[in-house]
Amino acid sequence: MSSPARVRIQTDDFDLSTEVAALRAGDGGVGAVTSFVGTVRDRNSGTPGEVSAMELEHYPGMTERAIEAMIDEALRRFDIRDARVIHRVGPLQPGDQIVLVVVSSAHRGSSFQACEFLMDYLKTQAPFWKKETTPEGARWVDARVTDDEALARWGIAAGNSQAAVPGAPV
Repeated sequence: MSSPARVRIQTDDFDLSTEVAALRAGDGGVGAVTSFVGTVRDRNSGTPGEVSAMELEHYPGMTERAIEAMIDEALRRFDIRDARVIHRVGPLQPGDQIVLVVVSSAHRGSSFQACEFLMDYLKTQAPFWKKETTPEGARWVDARVTDDEALARWGIAAGNSQAAVPGAPV
């Protein structure tokens, strides 16, 4: 029996308990599992600029390889046993799950750190494009300075946000 892929990009929803069970299966050394589930915030209040829906796109093949490299880096940096990332693409509505990061380790500290590291890395380095729908229409979302700052805590300079581009408006 083969183990589930460490990285999946999919349109379908995912089930946290199924993914945790798959990560732990057959590994008696797991003492901690940490997970993060990101969802589309329900911000459809009718206020100008509020998001009523989003769509995520990716570059097939390249996205999976980039996330695999992120997991390899987490395995190098932290004392973890394994990790899985599932990221959804396509149209999403408020309340929908977007991303799952789940990490196993012998002890909780490493698992928490690696999970946070992977999410910070995903927000800035994974090749996804996000389009939000608002009452004013659809707009592509740029990287945020706070996402670059979060990754910088791990000693990685991202420079993805518009504020990080010399001469770009802040």
